[in-house]
Amino acid sequence: MRLVRLGIALCLLMMVLVQPVLAAEKDYSLQGLSADIKSLTQKVSPSVVQIYTTSFGPVMGSIPQGAAVFGQQQATGSGVILSADGYIITNNHVVQGAKRVQVRLSAAAMGQEAGKSILIGGGALMGAQVVGVDKETDLAVLKINAKDLPYLPLGDSDELFQGQLVFAFGSPMGLTNSVSFGIVSTVARQLEKDNPMIYIQTDVAINPGNSGGPLVNTHGEVVGLNTLIFTQSGGSEGLSFSAPSNIVQNIFNQIRATGRVRRGVIGVNAQTLNPLIAKGLDLTTQWGVILGDVFPNGPAHEGGLKTGDVVLSLDGKPMENARQFEVNIYSKDIGQKVAIEINRKGQVLTKQIKVTERKEPDYRFYDMITSERNLVKKIGVLCLDLDKKSRVLLQTKPRMPEGVIVAALSATVSLFGENFMPGDIIYSLNGSKVTNLRGLKKQIKELDYGTIAIFQLERGGMLRYLMLELE
Repeated sequence: MRLVRLGIALCLLMMVLVQPVLAAEKDYSLQGLSADIKSLTQKVSPSVVQIYTTSFGPVMGSIPQGAAVFGQQQATGSGVILSADGYIITNNHVVQGAKRVQVRLSAAAMGQEAGKSILIGGGALMGAQVVGVDKETDLAVLKINAKDLPYLPLGDSDELFQGQLVFAFGSPMGLTNSVSFGIVSTVARQLEKDNPMIYIQTDVAINPGNSGGPLVNTHGEVVGLNTLIFTQSGGSEGLSFSAPSNIVQNIFNQIRATGRVRRGVIGVNAQTLNPLIAKGLDLTTQWGVILGDVFPNGPAHEGGLKTGDVVLSLDGKPMENARQFEVNIYSKDIGQKVAIEINRKGQVLTKQIKVTERKEPDYRFYDMITSERNLVKKIGVLCLDLDKKSRVLLQTKPRMPEGVIVAALSATVSLFGENFMPGDIIYSLNGSKVTNLRGLKKQIKELDYGTIAIFQLERGGMLRYLMLELE
């Protein structure tokens, strides 16, 4: 009995002694977290800049009805210094259309010591040159005439994980030197179908003016560039999207070196493989990437890839979906060879494929069209016959001898489904051949609103189907 009582007494004593220790540990962790965040902001903030742009456009306000008044417009955004010699990354939409771009550096970036006042000095305002932009990723590189600037390293966005703590820096609503934090909601969010651009989704509070500012991890590395939000109120609702740092790094390096972006392709149409496709094609692999088309005489064709091949890895990196495959191909240097491991009817093979430069869509058809003659109203496109005159403007040889070229899109129609792109060549509609514009208009006219229209077309040298619901 004495032993039992002694054991109970010892347990009660331990509980009394442990409680203050737990409280101290909890207090220390909260204080430590605040101190760590303070240290992080002091490390990151000097490399974050505020961007001012001046452009000309319609002036809102008290003007006579019907009058077209243009004047000077000003806007602000954010950016981050990525090199000591003054190269800055931001969003293209921050500087798009700007006649003048200026950058405000923090006082710390100019070597000024922090004072005791809680009000931070404004820093220095400098002119900036737009080195180059990339509309597809909405990124732009600026250059200021300065040296020995504090800059941030780019981290590896592939190492991000769901729930990771991240911080956003910038100037929301023009409020300089602001910071907010949250977690990664998902590491790769595709916002548009068939668009290879992906984003990091977070619940970090981002508002207009944050665009172009860095998303950093707890090490102070830039893991993303804050780009856009989904909102119904106009403010942050916890749906924030940032361009991944691995994409940012590729674009930044190319623009810094050459002033433009070259994207690599190998001449395939990659599609995401799922169990339903695998079952229908009797494949042993259920997830990954399958080649829906291999462009004739392209690098993939010459390297031995075939339609139906299942891509397992690219340069040793496992491929999980088509977007990942395309993004990784984009980042390769033009002219280099990549090792693509495939599964072909149960046989695992590795092919060496040369990366070539992607050819951009051709917009030189605009001078050949008019709304009255070329508009196909129900599907919202302006088209041209695929003939001798228009054929010479195409960058690649069409796969079929007859068809209709999509020259431009119309803003006067609302459609449900996918969208055409300038340069598309339409070959058939609901299984019937399309040989010329006159025939296409007749076929479209016979379709009732609400009808599902399936087009076979060629885009970038690859055949595909496009579905529209006429509404």
